[in-house]
Amino acid sequence: MAIRIFITGGTFDKEYNELNGQLFFKDTHLNEMLKLGRSRVETEVRTLMMVDSIELSQQDRELIAMNCFKANEDKIIITHGTDTMVETAAVIAEKVKDKTIVLTGAMIPYKFGSSDGLFNLGAAIAFVQTLPVGVYISMNGRIFNWNNCRKNKVKGEFEEIQ
Repeated sequence: MAIRIFITGGTFDKEYNELNGQLFFKDTHLNEMLKLGRSRVETEVRTLMMVDSIELSQQDRELIAMNCFKANEDKIIITHGTDTMVETAAVIAEKVKDKTIVLTGAMIPYKFGSSDGLFNLGAAIAFVQTLPVGVYISMNGRIFNWNNCRKNKVKGEFEEIQ
């Protein structure tokens, strides 16, 4: 069975406007990333929204959880902004009990060329295939239980809560 990938936005899919210096959303880069990474894993990709995670509402999180719940696939990856990834994971964990769900993102936009997004996507694909049922966060080659991690904004990485 295929892995379902839901796209929600975040730095992962942002682009840079050279004229005004702002980041913005255009289209997802996910299919390009899967091709570049030479992925041979069957995936079904759907864009739910293209939103900076700081701007996600409770309704947005409910929509993400509902799509996970209704998905035919039992292995799901969600590309998501890193600032509120844990909050979205909490909503999903409350509503979806029988699937393996991995949220991942990037600290640097894919289009910058030096992004961690491609590596994080590859790791998420590997983790979702091997982990038991549950909700997880995958960043920088590491996997975390959703309720035992946080984004360290000083270091620019996720860490376990001690």
